[in-house]
Amino acid sequence: MSKVELKMPKMGESISEATILNWLKNVGDTVEEDETILEVATDKVDSEVPAPCSGVITEIRCQVNEVVEIGRVIAIIDADAESAIPSQKSEETKTAEKPKSVPETSVRSESRTTSNFELQASGTNDGFLSPLVISIAKKENVTIEELQSIAGTGTEGRIRKSDLIQYVKNRKYPLPSRPQSQAQAQIPKSTYKAPPISFEEGKDRIVEMDRMRTMIADHMVYSKHTSPHVTSYIEVDVTNMVNWRNEAKIAFQEKHGEKLTFTPIFVEAVAKAIQEYPMINVSVDGKKIVVHKDINVGMATALPSGNLIVPVVRNADEKNLFGLAKNVNHLANSARNNALKPDEIGGSTFTISNVGTFGSLMGTPIINQPEVAILALGIIKKRPEVITTDKGDEIAIRSMMYLSLSFDHRVVDGFLGGSFLRKVGDELEAFDINREI
Repeated sequence: MSKVELKMPKMGESISEATILNWLKNVGDTVEEDETILEVATDKVDSEVPAPCSGVITEIRCQVNEVVEIGRVIAIIDADAESAIPSQKSEETKTAEKPKSVPETSVRSESRTTSNFELQASGTNDGFLSPLVISIAKKENVTIEELQSIAGTGTEGRIRKSDLIQYVKNRKYPLPSRPQSQAQAQIPKSTYKAPPISFEEGKDRIVEMDRMRTMIADHMVYSKHTSPHVTSYIEVDVTNMVNWRNEAKIAFQEKHGEKLTFTPIFVEAVAKAIQEYPMINVSVDGKKIVVHKDINVGMATALPSGNLIVPVVRNADEKNLFGLAKNVNHLANSARNNALKPDEIGGSTFTISNVGTFGSLMGTPIINQPEVAILALGIIKKRPEVITTDKGDEIAIRSMMYLSLSFDHRVVDGFLGGSFLRKVGDELEAFDINREI
């Protein structure tokens, strides 16, 4: 019998694990090559996993809601089987393969001896610690109490390898291990009581957060707890940019087959500013600053569900306006149709958020970790402004907008943040109205 292993596929840059959402096939079912077998989710996006070959599923090794490492075998397919197992036998097989009712922690723990450490740690966060995290914790003498204090950035708050390594780098000394009851007794109790939430039966209603909204909420809280946010503002005159775009958009689409929005122009200005101020294009790793060579600009984009996602324009500094417009349009359309691929929403080094799309004058955006800055673009409004001409000061109708930059004050000071923001503004104000399309 030719057995083919179905492995958890690579889901994109920096993604090391995925959660199984739903099996669309069972043991004994026949599958065709490239037919979808299961649905999985990462902390970035949901995806479908296709069959690597035609055959019959003979074994399913991972269950729904289990967090699986990339590359791990999750099912076995018999490629030589010509037809599915007979109906009666299939039912028997399904019954035999169906996991018994056991705690979720037991299902997720692979066939291995469970130590006392692992049993105690199983109560941490959502009740699951990967074997790799447990191994690192043992090696670094991280106690149960320390593990329980770590805020996980993985799916549903799970502690990832990076979370633990970051904690080990920053901790000043290991906490002594002590009984759980004693540890809880020594935790200072807050005197603050959360205000009660009023709920009127028949009037108010409860809406459960979906998985993506929960992750967004966790990510935003994590960012505010991690980075001391500072926001700077400037006002820019974008009259030349607006006039040129309005005059060139029809010819641009006829020539290139792509719509010309303001977004690729904003991305172009940001990429140029980053080239002059590369220390805004960094991440913080403990006491080290990681300076990114690539300039990958994320675009905060609203999904049809109302949730937010950040597709990425990679190597924005290497693309001309047509290349940026094509890339931006593709990402925006894919986001609207829920068709973004994992590698299209990971690896951003700087993010922009066009709050003006919703009519906002300006915004105070929250940094998209692990970046150190995010730019909000306000609505473009026409209003009378005093301008200086050869004849002196005059009042003219100009297209004005606010730019606001939130930055991480751990590594970005006012000079760098203000200089970068001013450079973006200068690029937009000095827009060349004679440029070719």
